[in-house]
Amino acid sequence: MRTRRLAPLALLAVGSLALAACGSGGSGDGDGGGGGEALDSLSIMAPYFSTTPPEDDDPVGAKLEEVAGLGLDMQWVPNAEYGDRTNVVLAGDDIPDVMVIQQKSQGFVQTAEAGGFWDLTEYLASGDYPNLVTENPEVQEASSVNGTVYGVYRARDVVRTSLTIRKDWLKNLGLEEPTNTDELMALAKAFTEDDPDGNGKDDTYGMIIPAWGASIGTGSPYDAIEAWFGAGNVWKDDGGQLIPSFTTPEWKQALDYEKQLIANGYVNKDYATMDGSTQWNEPFLNGKGGIIIDVQSRATQLAGLFKDKDPKTYDQYVALQGNIAGPNGDFALPTPGYSGFLAVPKASVQTEDQLKQVLTALDKLSSKDAQILENNGIEGDNFTVDGGFADFDESKQEYTDLVSGSWAQIGTNVAGYEAYKPKPDTEYDAELEQERVDLQATDLEKAVFNPGAALVSETYMSNGVQLDQVIADARIQYISGQIDEAGLDAAIKQWGASGGDAVTAEMNELYGQLG
Repeated sequence: MRTRRLAPLALLAVGSLALAACGSGGSGDGDGGGGGEALDSLSIMAPYFSTTPPEDDDPVGAKLEEVAGLGLDMQWVPNAEYGDRTNVVLAGDDIPDVMVIQQKSQGFVQTAEAGGFWDLTEYLASGDYPNLVTENPEVQEASSVNGTVYGVYRARDVVRTSLTIRKDWLKNLGLEEPTNTDELMALAKAFTEDDPDGNGKDDTYGMIIPAWGASIGTGSPYDAIEAWFGAGNVWKDDGGQLIPSFTTPEWKQALDYEKQLIANGYVNKDYATMDGSTQWNEPFLNGKGGIIIDVQSRATQLAGLFKDKDPKTYDQYVALQGNIAGPNGDFALPTPGYSGFLAVPKASVQTEDQLKQVLTALDKLSSKDAQILENNGIEGDNFTVDGGFADFDESKQEYTDLVSGSWAQIGTNVAGYEAYKPKPDTEYDAELEQERVDLQATDLEKAVFNPGAALVSETYMSNGVQLDQVIADARIQYISGQIDEAGLDAAIKQWGASGGDAVTAEMNELYGQLG
């Protein structure tokens, strides 16, 4: 009988030895040895985004059990409740064999470093599980905790930042898509001052930016511009030492650029208050603003909205451009490249033999056949294959949404995405999708990864939210003209004195240990 007990999170700091010994798994380096009863099923805790979770007799689940060679005991949790449930489960008596961990929270990091999760670093590097061998080592390292891999990360597009531009405005003014920041500034100026819609009125502006009070490194338009200027990505390696990106001269140069956009009126006046979740598309659709810096799917979404308005002319409004060069080089802003990971608790998977059984099942659940089931559904039921694409049955859209909103959450795709992409409705849709893929490949070659992504500073874990807010507030205050350069410098000094200097020291100590 397998026990499933982890020490409560509040006791981890003083109870790590007890935690590591709660199962027979040892330290997580394979010293749990063999033996132990084999698993006859695999319990997995995962979030779901669909209206309801899959039923116990869901046909996709049944086929995935066949692929995995094990029964799947799924513990579905609404995504909105998942973080809280994770903490409850870790502090409880019934621990699943595999858990989707959505972020490197303080609770997870403490649990992992206290011995509560298996160290998968060497197992994944062994090549014994080919579908779990990452095609992006930088992403796997970023998902680790100080270089130790505690989970198989769930891969996402590594490069998504792009410019979405009013194609008809470019045509009206006889302009090309920008290739660098100077050209972007000139385009924002033209879209503001040169009547791009041809209505004879002064009623347009260049760039649409929503309120973005979050910290550095959250994928904002400001982050993209700062990366293009060469400021780095949250952290920057400066001669073997990590420095915060916002302490670089390139960051200040980028802020002056952003400040110029705002001061010249090339940005929507409500940039500090606009709700990005509900209002970001509106000015673009309504012919008020012409440039959006966001993920590539924004272009696809906008094209679809134009199609809803007029299917005959919708292909005339959206142009897509990737990352552009800055004055100090040609850089692209990548995403973290993952969305959480699948971790294996030692309380339930207690021996190395059991761990290998779990990894074998996860390897099979990352195969092409499994990916199709997890992302598309069942061929011949809710979709058919047409020209290498999934052609979904509209009458079964609700089930398709269930599949993508639940089963896809246990997919990893670390060795590459092999499920079918949705069949494009038109030639323009196919062209836009291909352009997106081509831009990702081009921008990946110049992506600037965060060199500190794998590192976990104790001071930052306890005080990071407050520290981040200091810089986030200072950035928006500076580019809006509320504070001057002295005020910006004072905010950065405040960050350092409030714990930022300690974070930097801890990050560099860990960085040196990575080798």
